[in-house]
Amino acid sequence: MTEDDERWMREAIRIARSKGSDPSTSPLGSVIVLDGRVIAAERNQTHELPDATAHAEMMAIRRGCEASGALELRGATLYSTLQPCGMCTMASIWSKVGRVVYGAGRADVHPMYFEARHVDTLSFIADAYRDDIVIEGGCLRAECAELYYPPDADLPEDEQANL
Repeated sequence: MTEDDERWMREAIRIARSKGSDPSTSPLGSVIVLDGRVIAAERNQTHELPDATAHAEMMAIRRGCEASGALELRGATLYSTLQPCGMCTMASIWSKVGRVVYGAGRADVHPMYFEARHVDTLSFIADAYRDDIVIEGGCLRAECAELYYPPDADLPEDEQANL
């Protein structure tokens, strides 16, 4: 990871916190950087819209394509405070993002933040038909993990977002 990666991840954390500090709301933040500048910065908006696909990464990809006027985001880096789910990983592939950098991973947070049947995004990318996308995890891992419930949190089922 570089200093720039940490800088942009701090921006993603700031965006995530704009939703509040309640970990039950899945406060994810995502930033897309192209040529050294932010072209999109979004947070999860699933409940507000309501739209099950309105994950931070999906919203940032939409805004990034709008800002660039193109369907593809070649050369861009997508920063996410949490390891992208299968849907967001696939959107990264289709939008041709060059690199994905995430903070906290599956092992760093409560299972409620991920689909019940885990899609290993790193293996998924390795097996995908694109070999020009890079995924790197652990950028500001501890700071990102603080946004979410810890792995061993004892939560009532009605408070778990992804059941």
